[in-house]
Amino acid sequence: MKAIHRPLARHRVVSTVSFLLLLGAFVLLLLVALSLPIIKPVYLLSVKSTVTGEVPTSIATELRFGVWGLCASSVLNQPSWFTNNGVCLGPQLGYDIPENIANLAGVPPLLVEAVQQSLLVILVLHPVAAGFSFIGFTFSLYLGPHGIAIVTLTVAIIAGIVGTVVLAIDLALVIVAQNKVTDLTPYHFDVAWGNGAWMVLAAVVLTWLAVLFLSARACYCCGVRKHGHNHHHHHDSY
Repeated sequence: MKAIHRPLARHRVVSTVSFLLLLGAFVLLLLVALSLPIIKPVYLLSVKSTVTGEVPTSIATELRFGVWGLCASSVLNQPSWFTNNGVCLGPQLGYDIPENIANLAGVPPLLVEAVQQSLLVILVLHPVAAGFSFIGFTFSLYLGPHGIAIVTLTVAIIAGIVGTVVLAIDLALVIVAQNKVTDLTPYHFDVAWGNGAWMVLAAVVLTWLAVLFLSARACYCCGVRKHGHNHHHHHDSY
């Protein structure tokens, strides 16, 4: 009986660590995939007016963009870590930003258009990245059979690649918006990364760490052994 349970015991550390890493990545990616306006405190980028004094406090001075919509906030109802009581649009698939909300914050059409085009790609990829992480952490519980270990490693690598692409698009979204703002005269807007971008970064790091651990299991390296003892027969290891 001991010989049957030893393979599971040998891979318990790798399995547990991989599971926790991929679970953490999944939770982070899921929160971003369900970002503003579904989970209002999580957003990808913000466009904030830098005009001071002349703007009435009731007019929106900040737009926050999420995967499924956006919220326009003013000085009177500034968003906090947990709430956003501004005027919100969505949740919608491939949403168009109405002129009245854009005008409310004084954001020019060029900037709004640039953000909208980039968001279409992000809409699809965020849930896909979360999905691969979900499959990965589920499979990581069953690393005993070598075949499942290889499948789990493959899924984790795909999750890492998709997550990296999502991160690149998130960063590009802000850079494109910043470049559009720089072209505007006069310059009255500040474009900043939202907490969603940093959450995706953390998820990508966790996923690639999981890939390292799963690689050790799949190729029997970094201290992960194929056999616990030399005198075991081949069939004892499965």
